[in-house]
Amino acid sequence: MPKQQPDPLRRQLGTFLRTRRERLTPDDVGLPRTGRRRTPGLRREELALLAGISATWYTYLEQGREIRASEQVLNALAAALRLDRHERDHLFHLAGHTPAPEAGHPEPLTAEAAAVPLLLQPHPAYLIAGNYDVLSHNQAAAQLFPHLFSPHPTAEANRPPNLVRWVFLEPAAREVLVDWEPEARALLARLRTLSTHHPDDPRYTHLIDELHERSPEARTWWPHYELQLRHSGHKRLRHPTRGPLDYRYTAFHLAEQPEHTLVIYFDGSPASDQAPPPS
Repeated sequence: MPKQQPDPLRRQLGTFLRTRRERLTPDDVGLPRTGRRRTPGLRREELALLAGISATWYTYLEQGREIRASEQVLNALAAALRLDRHERDHLFHLAGHTPAPEAGHPEPLTAEAAAVPLLLQPHPAYLIAGNYDVLSHNQAAAQLFPHLFSPHPTAEANRPPNLVRWVFLEPAAREVLVDWEPEARALLARLRTLSTHHPDDPRYTHLIDELHERSPEARTWWPHYELQLRHSGHKRLRHPTRGPLDYRYTAFHLAEQPEHTLVIYFDGSPASDQAPPPS
């Protein structure tokens, strides 16, 4: 019977592991140099030692054999190989796993991405992280959402502004959001949806704990387990000089960091005092 060939993903996994192993040297990982090396980079035995796995088992993995690596092993290999976030995600994909989120350590926002809201002036625009921390904004957004971007006297040092915290805990939000209750409830549902993908991430758990402690509405609505995805749509906002307006808004995810979302508002006609009919 002819020998069964490994499937394409397993072959790619082996190639990926080998190329990342070969780009490291013993000096890079704090290992002593031992004898002359016929091939570049670390030996398989050295990488296996760093990752805390069997050298034979790692060899089988690099050869594309029919074995399945656990998430624990993949994380150990990613750390030993000094993989960045995108390489780590690629490793998980090749090994047949959904990449697990790295709790509490999102990649920093690039200067190029941070400048985008400034380029969209005079349209209100801001960039938010998955937990609704505001990463960047323009002057039009600062005017439309008072006290969102300026630090509160009682805020923790170096804590970034957060849209969810502002909606639930800042009195000005109830003036700006003409339909505060449905907007706040929908925002909480989106936070609930996103937090399920980051169950151990303190950015989410601390925010949810604070809402439960300080907001009676959040305490009441959270047990209902409502879920919602981020989307584009319409919103009625009270502009500081023009009064209530109907705004259209749209959201885009950054290609380099899908957790980061760019939100842009386009001001429209004066808003009616009547609540919009349910969609």
